[in-house]
Amino acid sequence: MVNHRKAQAASAERRLQDLGITLPPPPTPFGAYVEAIRTGKLVFFSGMLPVIDRKPRYIGRVGGTLTAEDGRKAAETATLSALAAAREYLGSLDRVVRVVKLGVYIATEGDFRDHPKVADGASEMLLQVFGEERLSGRVVLGVARLPLGVPIEIEFVLEVED
Repeated sequence: MVNHRKAQAASAERRLQDLGITLPPPPTPFGAYVEAIRTGKLVFFSGMLPVIDRKPRYIGRVGGTLTAEDGRKAAETATLSALAAAREYLGSLDRVVRVVKLGVYIATEGDFRDHPKVADGASEMLLQVFGEERLSGRVVLGVARLPLGVPIEIEFVLEVED
């Protein structure tokens, strides 16, 4: 009998290859914390920024110096860093059973209202890598400022196989 969860999970690394996505180097903490911590079958990842090699790729606030499309691209970049951290922690993204929760924090100006469109940059990247059957619930928040002046911070919780 085929374990359907395992069959679904086995495709994440292949999907990255098929999509032509190369993950950046895994991020390293900017302070006194760890990138990931596991309890049972859940792995909680610290906030991930649109930073590659410790350098922000986007600076500013969405609805001010950055457009919603800039924010969406920043969310994609932060998600790629998060996937790199997950791969490093787990050894392979094929161990992911499902993305349990995605949190997207967006530094915004004024009365910006397109938070869902910006957050879709992260959600759609996870959808491409893990498939619809493992898509998460999510929370999207607009905030005044984020670390390093970046417009996006994401966090997620993954359910994993042993």
